Amino acid sequence: MAKRGKNTGGKRIAQRMNVIGWTFTAPPVVLFLIFTFLPILMAVLISFTNYDIINAPKFVGLANYRKLLKDEFFWISLKNTCVYTLMYVPGGLILSLSAALFLNQNKKFVSVFRTLFYLPVLSSTVATATLWFWILNPQLGLLNGVLKLFGITGPAWLYDSKWAMIAVVMMSLWAGFGSNMMIFLAGLKGVPGTLYEVAKVEGATRWQTFRYVTWPSISKTTFLVSTMLLISSFQVFDQAFVLTKGGPGNATITLVYYIYNNGFNNLKMGYASSISIVLFLIILVFSILNSKLNKADI
Repeated sequence: MAKRGKNTGGKRIAQRMNVIGWTFTAPPVVLFLIFTFLPILMAVLISFTNYDIINAPKFVGLANYRKLLKDEFFWISLKNTCVYTLMYVPGGLILSLSAALFLNQNKKFVSVFRTLFYLPVLSSTVATATLWFWILNPQLGLLNGVLKLFGITGPAWLYDSKWAMIAVVMMSLWAGFGSNMMIFLAGLKGVPGTLYEVAKVEGATRWQTFRYVTWPSISKTTFLVSTMLLISSFQVFDQAFVLTKGGPGNATITLVYYIYNNGFNNLKMGYASSISIVLFLIILVFSILNSKLNKADI
């Protein structure tokens, strides 16, 4: 009888714990289904229709996807997004890791620099764009003024199709590297100090210490940051929209910008949804490739 009582009591406790667990888990699951999974499902369904918001959607099969293959502006926006990614991802990794290595030292005023480096993350895109409009001004801008001190004539950054994307990348790097810097800094704090002591005893140089101790120890952190940079680079919109409006000459129009134009300016929701699905597949492929390159498990 005593054993049965214990078993019954254990089952009741387990059931109660399950109820408590599901109670805490249910709200985020419901929110995920409503605000993430359902919109994705709707986007997939709408991508097979001709939907302009005003009239009821009409099923057109794969017509939207076939149209993508012949759409010149889609390929221009894809090329621009890839160019942005090739500049932004390596630049973001180098800049954020370099800042984290600097802040990881036991020196005075490190906390002050940590705050200063993180401040741009807290600024809105509009405020950041206003600042960079002044910095990149061809005549009165700070950047061209500094270049002039060295005898260099700066370009018309935002008004030259050869330099506009570089200008957008510079703004993006400045505005977003602080968050990735903090992730790298957390990873560096987790590297055992004994490894550095052994490297010092062995007479390793700073570069050798970084290459054989620091870099392997933060490989998982690097994978996380690089994946986040890849995803954000393919989803770039705010910077190009606020800073250049996709110009000059479509030099900074990106995939998400093109989706916005088709969906909200031209009311081609079906076509915009098909581009969104293609963008999702591109991000998925590059994320998997990044995982393989970093030898990390997804």
